[in-house]
Amino acid sequence: MNLLIMGPPGAGKGTQAEVLARELNITNISTGDMFRAAIKEGTEMGRKAKEYMDMGELVPDSVVVGIIKDRLSQADCARGFLLDGFPRTVVQAEALEETLKTMGRTLDGVINIFVPREKIVDRLTGRRICRDCGASYHVQYNPPAKDDVCDACGGELYQRSDDNETVVNNRLDIYESKTQPLIDYYAKRNLLKSVNGDQDIKKVLGDILTILDK
Repeated sequence: MNLLIMGPPGAGKGTQAEVLARELNITNISTGDMFRAAIKEGTEMGRKAKEYMDMGELVPDSVVVGIIKDRLSQADCARGFLLDGFPRTVVQAEALEETLKTMGRTLDGVINIFVPREKIVDRLTGRRICRDCGASYHVQYNPPAKDDVCDACGGELYQRSDDNETVVNNRLDIYESKTQPLIDYYAKRNLLKSVNGDQDIKKVLGDILTILDK
């Protein structure tokens, strides 16, 4: 099964991607990890990406798609893949479609995890991170035993600078403006499957698996 997972910041997309890939025995491909790996390994596309990044420029879609194609051609993707973080625009979606076609493959479905905006703001602004071990907490939903102290290592907990309400709302505005055309694109191709992310993690996973079974 070849899938794409989408969702705004704070929707729990990354967590669901990891668990879903294990459940389906397919390869979870985070585009951020994939980029870093391509650059570290010094692949042709990785070198090209690094050139643009070193100049402080955006990596062109042609290079991004090239890195995606290289990754999807690896043996562990033969049984299926779950793309997380790509495509981000309709142009990239069209390029991905053409790339898969040249490989004799297609997308089987696009999972879109949605959460009400106010819930996402609440999730992200309440998040606290340990300075020492990186453990994550939430002041309301997953508080530490002692205020501002990590349960795991005793380190100080802090709020990331991008987890304040103004920045979070700006991130959501950008996500929505860029992603709505992509949602429409996949809806027209009858690939889009929307799931309520404002539930327990296991319930969200169960809903995704039920949709895929159908």
